[in-house]
Amino acid sequence: MQQRGYSTAGAVIEAPAEARTKPSLGVKIAKFRELGLLGFIILLSIGVQLRNPSFLTWENVNDMMTNTAILGILAVGMMLVIVTRGIDLSIGAILALSGMIAAQTVTAYPELPPMAALLLGTAVGLLCGTAVGWLVSKAGILPIIATLGMMNVFRGFTYVTSGGKWISAHQMPDSFKALATGTTLGINNLIFIAVLIYIAAYCFVNHTRTGRRIYAVGSNPESAAISGISTDKILWLVYAIMGSLSGMAGVLWVSKFASAQGDTASGYELSVIAACVLGGVSIAGGVGKISGVILGSILLGILNNALPLIDVSPFWQTGIQGSIILAAVLVNAVVKRGVDRNHLMRRKI
Repeated sequence: MQQRGYSTAGAVIEAPAEARTKPSLGVKIAKFRELGLLGFIILLSIGVQLRNPSFLTWENVNDMMTNTAILGILAVGMMLVIVTRGIDLSIGAILALSGMIAAQTVTAYPELPPMAALLLGTAVGLLCGTAVGWLVSKAGILPIIATLGMMNVFRGFTYVTSGGKWISAHQMPDSFKALATGTTLGINNLIFIAVLIYIAAYCFVNHTRTGRRIYAVGSNPESAAISGISTDKILWLVYAIMGSLSGMAGVLWVSKFASAQGDTASGYELSVIAACVLGGVSIAGGVGKISGVILGSILLGILNNALPLIDVSPFWQTGIQGSIILAAVLVNAVVKRGVDRNHLMRRKI
């Protein structure tokens, strides 16, 4: 059945019946996904608080926020990579290498300002991310293969650089350790840095041409290339950003835990990917929001903190987290199917 309308010239236009159909479930979920995730976080927090009144105390909430800050920083970079249909498995190794080099530097030069160590780690991460980006964009190697190989390379560099030795708290100057434990404007430095990165990332992806091009490359690489977008440069850029954030996170990690080891953050990239998936970032590319990534990181941080508080077995903790991640993947599949169907209907109109 067709519905009649009129053009500005007065001619009768027949609108297809699809134009009058209601939005699909996936489209509805997509519009309110972040609100739903926020609601789930609130309900989960209330439930845990009822089981353990110490959960929502200021000390515990502050611990959760500081422990989640590094995860959130890395999740922002991973979101950009996944939006371009990529993946980066090397971030844990980059984090370890950058943290080790920064720790060795401040140990050898205790008078070095902490910000200089942070910039050093970020520069090391940028160099590593640039190398990964070149393999993906110029050499044409699949992201999962390139980053898996470089993960082992960077991890090996970490062991070679350290000689297999650890750097412990008593070897690091107090000024360096205060980088993560100190405060700025009354806010813990880790949280303060994370908030600054969130704001910068939000402005970048929503209010710059390059940010929009990242989504264009992830949505349809062929169309993006035809429209004049240099897909190679975009891919190189997102891996360089990911590397820089990993390097920064490495310095913050070593400062927070006052320890630099060869196996630091081993497997941590999986937690970062999980935070992105929980936040609604589509593995198929082209979809992802900073707000969703933040909420996904917070949810993962709450799970890591809350499950031990309510005496859940460590074996069940892993299973529960995996189930929630799987549920998020299923929701993403429903959302993508609904959005794709909605776009198809619009093209037919």
